[in-house]
Amino acid sequence: MKKNKISKNWIIKQNRDIFVKKSRLEGYRSRAAYKLQEINNKFKILKNGDLVIDLGAAPGSWSQFVAKKLKNFKIVSIDINQMEKLPNTFQIIGDFTDVKYQNQISDYFKKKVDVILSDMAVNTTGNKNLDSIVTGELCLEAMNFSKNMLKTDGKFISKIFMGSSFNNIIKKAKENFKETHIFKPAASRKDSKESFLICKYLR
Repeated sequence: MKKNKISKNWIIKQNRDIFVKKSRLEGYRSRAAYKLQEINNKFKILKNGDLVIDLGAAPGSWSQFVAKKLKNFKIVSIDINQMEKLPNTFQIIGDFTDVKYQNQISDYFKKKVDVILSDMAVNTTGNKNLDSIVTGELCLEAMNFSKNMLKTDGKFISKIFMGSSFNNIIKKAKENFKETHIFKPAASRKDSKESFLICKYLR
């Protein structure tokens, strides 16, 4: 009964959500597209001609936004989950931490890239501190990957949860990048612990 009530409340919340309605109207696969749109408007992340990697891309709304926004770009969208095909994207089903898939990405671009995006998070367990720690580990894995793949003037954007690992992640970001910011878009739900780490210019 409790599970049914939670599911019903979630459906009501979704139907009232202006970003969910907007994503349906504009053809995005999820409301997350508007988080990236806000990040890009504020921090000027994307430009025509960019080489982009979207980590944990499924269902694909961030890759969709990039494909709609840019001209003459190349993007790899990778996720362990299957995604529907997206025009103008190179999609990989696999774990980006696996050297096999890292090599596949490198072979596709044959050079360093401009932007690495990560909207990855674990499936929530209800234990907010645990969810924060595990999602933080994903962020650190993505950051380590970025150090090897980004151009020196590259940009790295990652989801991050407030929690016990937050300060350590920010410290690592400042060690690796000259410019770092924390930003919570309006498209993030108010009750969500998520923010986004914006990093520019490798040290």
